[in-house]
Amino acid sequence: MTTDTTASHDVTDLGLAAEGLRRIEWAEREMPVLRTIRTRFERERPLAGVRIGACLHVTTETANLMRTLAAGGAEVTLAASNPLSTQDDVAAALVSEFGIPVHARRGEDRDTYYRHLNAVADAHPAVTMDDGCDLVSLLHQDRPGQVREVTGGTEETTTGVIRLRAMAADAALGYPVIAVNEAQTKHLFDNRYGTGQSTLDGILRATNLLIAGRNVVIAGYGWVGRGIAMRMAGHGAHVAIVEVDPVRALEALMDGYQVMTVGTAAPWGDLFITATGNVNVFRREHFAAMKEGAVMANSGHFDAELDLAALREMAEGHVRDVRRDVQEFDLGGKRVNLVAEGRLVNLGAAEGHPAAVMDMSFANQALAVEYVLAHHAELEHQVYGVPEAIDAEVARLKLAAFGITLDAMTPEQAEYVASWKHGT
Repeated sequence: MTTDTTASHDVTDLGLAAEGLRRIEWAEREMPVLRTIRTRFERERPLAGVRIGACLHVTTETANLMRTLAAGGAEVTLAASNPLSTQDDVAAALVSEFGIPVHARRGEDRDTYYRHLNAVADAHPAVTMDDGCDLVSLLHQDRPGQVREVTGGTEETTTGVIRLRAMAADAALGYPVIAVNEAQTKHLFDNRYGTGQSTLDGILRATNLLIAGRNVVIAGYGWVGRGIAMRMAGHGAHVAIVEVDPVRALEALMDGYQVMTVGTAAPWGDLFITATGNVNVFRREHFAAMKEGAVMANSGHFDAELDLAALREMAEGHVRDVRRDVQEFDLGGKRVNLVAEGRLVNLGAAEGHPAAVMDMSFANQALAVEYVLAHHAELEHQVYGVPEAIDAEVARLKLAAFGITLDAMTPEQAEYVASWKHGT
């Protein structure tokens, strides 16, 4: 293995590029919408000369997004948005086969992570593309003079949108950002079907647990939590939901799941999965109440959803790797297990979402970048949803890829729904 850390990129091993290219091409087969956009971008070059700084999971699907942006004329620099999500062969292929500067290595420590983020900032992006708001935060906190160079940005995740809205509420956000996470063709499919499947995939790869008959506790019943609950129930689990929002809790109840407090769920559950975007959902008192052999995993963006500092303190150094992506914590005669270091389990222990789902999410990303460049002069320094026209176009292209056509309203129907004069 050779580590390459030249100024233009920092990847683990350029010798992995051939394997990375094969996997990128395999993912591309499942991404017809992005392929269609790339063909248009190659022809129209709407991003010509635009510097884009991206902080995203370095996966095969992301590689195809980077190729699409480059086809549109953009100069892209990419860093990883999670220390465990980088696929080293993909990073190598992006550098070696496509000439895209990548700063990402699987398993990088915190200092390396922020060095890589700074490498993206060093490219002086005019557009930021974030997955968790770390790049935006770094620019605003550490490089405020650079913020004025940025025309606009996009954000991929719920966690990132929460942070961006907080910045906007404090009048601290220095440019407009499109919340790609809020697109219907993102959260209805990526968050629900993508995360539902890939979270289960990551847990099974790491633990080889039988899900049927287990008590599974899911913290959070947003679109991610809904997707995970659906897949766990489909595998025969007894599912309980922990929520703070009464409407979501009621929905979970009526979807057929138990609803519990964290305190009630802690001694009941066999498998715990967080998906809230918040901090310290499971804490010291909950770890103490858990069963022997309980397993914890996180499907939210950051590892802060579990109070890992308290968990390590309780174990007093009695921590060991029991499987490739599973750590066992001995809490004084009782053992609990943590998957993928509490980081995003679907990428830390598996390959992330299926490419067919990311096709829509990354199509939204590409079109949102094009939109923000065309409309930034009329946008305030706020967080905006994806325009409905883009959402509808992504859905239309996806349906076309499945060979599905839709009916159109007749003139009579169109007139009826647009009129207030028709009574009973």
